[in-house]
Amino acid sequence: MLILTREDIQRIYTMKECLCDVEKVFRDHTEGHVVTPVRTAIDHPKYGATSLYMPSYLESDDYVAVKIISIFPENHAHGIKSLQSVILLTEAKTGQHVAMMDASLLTVMRTGASTGVATKYLAKEDASSCAVLGCGAQSLGQIQAVMEVRQLTQIVLYNRTRAKADELKETLLAYYPEWHGEITVVEDANEAVEKADIVICSTKATAPLFDGARLRPGTHVNAIGAFLPHMQEVDLTTVLQSSKVVVDTEEGALHEAGDLLIPVSKGEWSFDELYAELGEIVTGKKVGREHADEITLYKSVGIAYLDTAVAKTVYERALVAGVGTSISL
Repeated sequence: MLILTREDIQRIYTMKECLCDVEKVFRDHTEGHVVTPVRTAIDHPKYGATSLYMPSYLESDDYVAVKIISIFPENHAHGIKSLQSVILLTEAKTGQHVAMMDASLLTVMRTGASTGVATKYLAKEDASSCAVLGCGAQSLGQIQAVMEVRQLTQIVLYNRTRAKADELKETLLAYYPEWHGEITVVEDANEAVEKADIVICSTKATAPLFDGARLRPGTHVNAIGAFLPHMQEVDLTTVLQSSKVVVDTEEGALHEAGDLLIPVSKGEWSFDELYAELGEIVTGKKVGREHADEITLYKSVGIAYLDTAVAKTVYERALVAGVGTSISL
């Protein structure tokens, strides 16, 4: 078995490659070549935490993987990362477990890439400003992916605790030393979305972050943070005025997408109004953005086949590059 650390993965895998893998596996899923049970979520009320167990099988690539991800928001008080995860990769022809890899970076990358693919098809071609609401673990990957598919000139950051937004700003300036855009930190989420062509919500909020009436015509919203039925980042106004509500998978959204399930429970919205899964747009079964002024919403709760797709490529690249540590169990 090959053991791959975060540092190993950083050496051999880029966001551009991740975007390609994620777009391909969305296509494969829509074409029926992927098996993905709904993930199992185990809550830990004692610690305000959640553990997720996420299996999937890629028939066309002959790989199976299980990701175990722990989300412990209070870990920061103990100097421990709040998001920790591993992926076990299995070669499906023989059932051999071929790799175990750190998945924290890959989770950030593939979640960002999911947003990147949605933004590619749903945001305006000339979208140049992006508001990021929530500057935690997922935010850098979100911005990296959007930067790959749109030419941003302005990024507006908002976080409940301003220090995290300031920290992300410094990280971005260091990461993109040759980028000449503007990064602004604001104190109000509504102010952030008013300035944006693209909005990214990446929080654990249980109440809407902003007033949907403040969105400009033509805005595309990526809501990726609320991943349990009681969580909510976008309000009813945002959902109702979106001409296209798109999800990563309908099955996952039906179980976990509080942004949609809460309006459904109140009789304010119905899944009959869902426009598409993202894979349907990638394959051309449904069209993406059609008009410059339409508001679009992408709701993602995460899906295990994204992890299998990126883990497969990382493993194969590691073999070629001679990266990682081989062990016998």
